[in-house]
Amino acid sequence: MTTARRGRIPQRRIAETVAAELRARILAGDDDFRLPTQDQLVKEFGVSYPSIREALRILETEGLVTVRRGNVGGAEVHRPDESSAAYHLGLALQGARVTLGDLAVGLQQLEPMCAAECARRADRLEVVVPALEAAVDSSAEFVGEGAQFTHSARDYHDLIISFVPNATTRYVVSSLARLWSAQEEAWAEVLTRRGEYPSTSEAHDAVHAHRRITRAIADGDAAEAARLARAHLIATQAIVLERFDDGVVNASAAMARQAVQSGPRARI
Repeated sequence: MTTARRGRIPQRRIAETVAAELRARILAGDDDFRLPTQDQLVKEFGVSYPSIREALRILETEGLVTVRRGNVGGAEVHRPDESSAAYHLGLALQGARVTLGDLAVGLQQLEPMCAAECARRADRLEVVVPALEAAVDSSAEFVGEGAQFTHSARDYHDLIISFVPNATTRYVVSSLARLWSAQEEAWAEVLTRRGEYPSTSEAHDAVHAHRRITRAIADGDAAEAARLARAHLIATQAIVLERFDDGVVNASAAMARQAVQSGPRARI
């Protein structure tokens, strides 16, 4: 092997260096940020096309870009959000064989804290409560509509979490809530098709619980908001868990739907 060959930097290392720089730009950029073309990247970094393509593949596996091939090719940038965080967290939980029951307990511990934080906001009557009331009214219109009701009702939970002032708490709890929503909505779709979706009285109970939580938040009663939120989670999660309690968390809604459909019918 010649000296020149021994001193050559491996293409993979070059690609990782380029990917690290592009990753930093994506995370620091605004919502309209666009990556340069491959031709521009080759000239800017002074590397080969294979190295640039490998760098883009690295970013694609991280969910930061989608590489389009063909005449209209290019790299579409995706800034990380709660959904992407939920997906990667879901992969870790799925790999560890974490059950839906375990995920449910985690939410029972964390989501009530979000309801309490909403009740502590000084602007809750102007910002938080109107949005929550509108969400409750919207879900009430879907009572008796099966999976549509589940989707609408889950929006209420997402809203509560979205109003938490602390960004770290908001992202962590939102990721867990989105994972649970994927499992619950997949479950609801299957049961709706089978005509086995829970009774309308249980849907009315969920709407009533949301109204009570909203009133506690409006009153600024953090302890009561947390208590009601925890009781509501335990009650509604039990409906799902009694039919599919030993299922493993899936990282995406599509995977969750497939798991529920292939699960033991007697448990669904």
